[in-house]
Amino acid sequence: MAAHWIWLPKDIYPQHQTTKFDHMIDKSSATFVVAEFTKTYIFDQDMASVSITFSADTEVQLFCNEQPIATGPAAVGGDFFGNGKARQWYYASQTSFVPYGSKLTFFARVKMCPSRMFDYSMGHGGFMMDATVTFSDGSQETIATDSTWLVRKNGAYVKPCCYDGRIAPDAYVFAEEICDIWNATIAPIPVREEKEVTVGRISIGPGEEIEKEFDLDLIYAGLVHLKSQGAGTVCGALIMKEISEDRAIHEDVVLQGQDEYRSFHLDSAGHISATFQNLSNQPSIIDISLITTYYPITVDAKTMLSDRDLETVLEVCKSTLKYCRQTIHLDSPRHCEPLACTGDYYIEALMTAFSFGDMRLAEFDITRTAELLRHNDGRMFHTTYSLVWVRMLYDVYMFSGNFALLQNCQDALDLLLARFATYVGKSGIIENPPDYMFVDWIYLDDFSMHHPPRALGQTVLNMFYYMALDYAQRIYGLLGHSEASDRCDMRKRSLQTAINTLLYDKEKGMYFEGTNQPISPEAVYEWQPQNIEKRYYLKHSNILAAYTSVCDSDTAVALIHKIMHDEIEGNVQPYFLHYLLEAIYTHGLREKYTLAVIDRWKPAVKECTKGLVEGFISPGPEYDFDHSHAWGGTPLYSLPKALTGLSVEAPGCKTIKLQPSLLGLQYAKVEIPTEYGMVTCELKQGEAPKVTAPKEISIVI
Repeated sequence: MAAHWIWLPKDIYPQHQTTKFDHMIDKSSATFVVAEFTKTYIFDQDMASVSITFSADTEVQLFCNEQPIATGPAAVGGDFFGNGKARQWYYASQTSFVPYGSKLTFFARVKMCPSRMFDYSMGHGGFMMDATVTFSDGSQETIATDSTWLVRKNGAYVKPCCYDGRIAPDAYVFAEEICDIWNATIAPIPVREEKEVTVGRISIGPGEEIEKEFDLDLIYAGLVHLKSQGAGTVCGALIMKEISEDRAIHEDVVLQGQDEYRSFHLDSAGHISATFQNLSNQPSIIDISLITTYYPITVDAKTMLSDRDLETVLEVCKSTLKYCRQTIHLDSPRHCEPLACTGDYYIEALMTAFSFGDMRLAEFDITRTAELLRHNDGRMFHTTYSLVWVRMLYDVYMFSGNFALLQNCQDALDLLLARFATYVGKSGIIENPPDYMFVDWIYLDDFSMHHPPRALGQTVLNMFYYMALDYAQRIYGLLGHSEASDRCDMRKRSLQTAINTLLYDKEKGMYFEGTNQPISPEAVYEWQPQNIEKRYYLKHSNILAAYTSVCDSDTAVALIHKIMHDEIEGNVQPYFLHYLLEAIYTHGLREKYTLAVIDRWKPAVKECTKGLVEGFISPGPEYDFDHSHAWGGTPLYSLPKALTGLSVEAPGCKTIKLQPSLLGLQYAKVEIPTEYGMVTCELKQGEAPKVTAPKEISIVI
């Protein structure tokens, strides 16, 4: 039996059929509604298992026999532009569970309307589910959504983060089968895990108002869950903060009698302020919890060190990464930005390779980003991040060994490189891109390095372009496309010559951030300011010169020494320290500088051990940093890599080269998860390294 997409019947609910495509545009069509579907099946024998496939526009909470089964579907991904039309790709999720007895009652609560930046819609409400029921005798039966399912509007969900339990749900009616405009494919990742974290209980007398503060042990990502016991009406507000920042998420609720509210709004919280007022003459009890959600963890690799403060840094990085891994990687569960932020997700993928090991989410992010490139003819909002995608594609392939990943992304890679070839001017460097973003999350001379003028961003963009050509050459070579590989090599060498001729100051022995020619007035817009006459020599372009090896190794080493001794100006955030640590590793300086760089995380982590701060230097007095931002968690990857001297020599970690070093520590034990099992490397001062590995992996020490 094939599942039908179903929705509220249009003759009864004509105003609740369509909505906007995303959260960021077209506010006029932001039709918000929550629909609830149900169906009971009774069989003539007991069940052994149930496997389901489900999807919804935009979000669904799925229950069976009053127990939560899953949330979903997997997110589309998305960018900051190209959102005025429906996506050509959508996803369904799969999971299974073990029921009891011979009765199944499904209940699905579906939200129609994107309300976070990572939310995307096809513009119409809908829900689908099919299930294969396996019985105790081994026989099977298939069931699916159709017009026999019941549906109702739950008006208590007034709008995002606003619930009024005094509004009773409508009466159930038969659902309407609708046209399948989604053509959903099965997401290649499991559904998220959920774990309920108890926040606290409030007992509130008749007419009483109570305000209470709840401090959580970590900064979690999750959904507010409230239950009330009593006969009256209680209204309240929850303020969700990570620590004590001004920025917060508010959930406004009215609970009526024996009521329950489960939010659709994913948020990060380390502190919750709750204010409730009892409007009745009956006592009431409010139970507050947070349903935490995260990508399933089956392996948890650890790095153990003689330096306890460094261990704490790694623990905070890992905890933050855990809650940034949802159905897509997130910059943070507070921002919930889309897949446009590739720089964040590349680093998170590398962190995963040294902690949780399951690279399927990173692979899925790569393929969804390829869809974005196809959707917008090879362009993404952040020009540098679209180039980072090429490096992410190669590195994730080397860790996972999934050759189909390269094959499936080739056409998107073609589009990206064809577009960037048009940005190269007669000088041989990129001169006419749509913008120079993203460099770093800092301000300089009143310019945001998020979208700087040419003089502050041109060299960085050209460095990333050189890197993309370098790794595209390798990818095409792996795919057996020698002509495309040779073309990338030719362009890479030409660009390298132009960069070192036009953007390197021989007298100062360093690169400058960009040229000073003005751009045409027609090219100036919100994300590309007019150029300026000042010449800047900053850490950013010089870090990238060493990271990409656009210069020779002697020059790279000299640049790293200058950067480490602050002989080159400029502040950098944790994001750019990732590239510095990679450059240090590449050019044989890990024993000299790795710990000196990673020590910069210690004060920030001591200040807040609940989650990882977004940056070291505030972009401005009005900006509150998140403390749930995994983009700065590179120590979780960079430190164990430096300790082991890891180099993946064959795709899928089939062959690994190790060059262990304690880096000045007394003791270290590093676990590296692979598809075949755990590789461990134990180091003690004065003793030979002890390395163990699964038999399927070749280790070269």
